[in-house]
Amino acid sequence: MSNCDQSMEFARVLERADHDDLDDVFWRAFSGAQRALTVGTEWARRYAPGFSPILAFANPARPDFAQLLPYFALGEHVYCPDWTGQAPTGWRIERDAKMVRMAWARGDAPAAPHIADAVPVEIRHAPQALELALLTNPGPFGLRTIELGDYLGVFEDGRLVAMAGERLHAGRLREVSGICTHPDVRGRGQAMQLTAQVIGRQLARGQVPFLHVMSGNVGARALYERMGFVVYREVVVRIVSRTH
Repeated sequence: MSNCDQSMEFARVLERADHDDLDDVFWRAFSGAQRALTVGTEWARRYAPGFSPILAFANPARPDFAQLLPYFALGEHVYCPDWTGQAPTGWRIERDAKMVRMAWARGDAPAAPHIADAVPVEIRHAPQALELALLTNPGPFGLRTIELGDYLGVFEDGRLVAMAGERLHAGRLREVSGICTHPDVRGRGQAMQLTAQVIGRQLARGQVPFLHVMSGNVGARALYERMGFVVYREVVVRIVSRTH
């Protein structure tokens, strides 16, 4: 894609979503539409225990970790996006990486074969969803993550083998997340077809789909670009823990 074409794609994205929402989407979700699913203060919040282990600050340039102490267990590992400073006393950076924030830039839903046997992943399926996520590592995932939005899955012989769903919700922005396939059935394109169905649902609601992918996952990034996503920005993501 040329620089001119990419600029036009970004312009279309920003017509459908506020620029600040994309820049600070975690905090806007935690302090807005998903506030009831989080715990914390007016300056620092995290998903409640059981949901995806993620935290966010109102001002990542001046994070107030002290306000998170009542909501953090010793040794617990939680993802922290958009923050680049030094770890304060009592906290440790377990991993320092980068991820790409991508936004949907097409006006229509992606063209992908419809999976006839795709079904909603329900609360009773939560243990299977967590097991699949721990096996394939699509990102931070908890037993209650599937309660954050619509999840679709494919089951074979009663076993969940592919899924895709939703996580963050900020204004009209709706994150596509939890995209994964069991190693035994890779190569069939099931997760991408489920992703296309999730995107179609979001577009039908008037929402703007977006997602995150680790910067080093070049293959996944290229696949999402072919579907219709464009790179909005590369951001820092860390895993932090409380040491005392």
